[in-house]
Amino acid sequence: MKTKWKVLLTTLCALLLIVGSAAGTLAYLTSQDAVTNTFTVGEVTLGSDLQKGLDEALVNEYGQPIKNDTDKTPVELAEAPRVQENDYKLVPGRTYTKDPTVHVNPASEDCYVFVKVENGIDAYEAAAATGESAYTPIADQITGNGWSRLEGTADVYYRVYTKSDKGADLPVFGRFRIAGDANEKEGWADINKNQPKIIVTAYAVQKEGFAAAGDAWNAAFGTQNAASGS
Repeated sequence: MKTKWKVLLTTLCALLLIVGSAAGTLAYLTSQDAVTNTFTVGEVTLGSDLQKGLDEALVNEYGQPIKNDTDKTPVELAEAPRVQENDYKLVPGRTYTKDPTVHVNPASEDCYVFVKVENGIDAYEAAAATGESAYTPIADQITGNGWSRLEGTADVYYRVYTKSDKGADLPVFGRFRIAGDANEKEGWADINKNQPKIIVTAYAVQKEGFAAAGDAWNAAFGTQNAASGS
């Protein structure tokens, strides 16, 4: 009898061992997935490696486009290289090419683009004229090119850039004219000593997070000078 119980016990133990071994190798039905995030930083950029953020055509002292500093022979505007500085000799009644243009990088996010135009020759600039002597003053040229004057400022203008534009060239103005009677105006005799300038400065700030251009300007550039000038 004891022998039968031993055989039965041995058999049960063997069966439990087999079941235990099978349970130990049982694979559960499972599934998993993952999301990996790669972060880069958006940018608001004027210009590129090949182009300044703000430039203008190279001209001679009388505002005529030229190919280089040594060749003073006038050329078509499109043939003149782009620079960030020109020197002018002012003559009453003469019109000068000065075409500052802001270049927005194609990689730039939506942004407000600002220009600050400090017109040091405003007192000697010709008034608006039509007909053969047609001329539009600098301030009117700026708004005519799609810039809006920033409320609360005397010389800051802005435009909105959208990245769907994939880069943009934004002209500010194209020329200036000295009034025919400029030499009769106060301060003309001291021009060589005072050396007045037209300074154009370009800025850009992201559009995201700002309800209006004025908010963006005050937050980012309200009391700062520009990084790009012409």
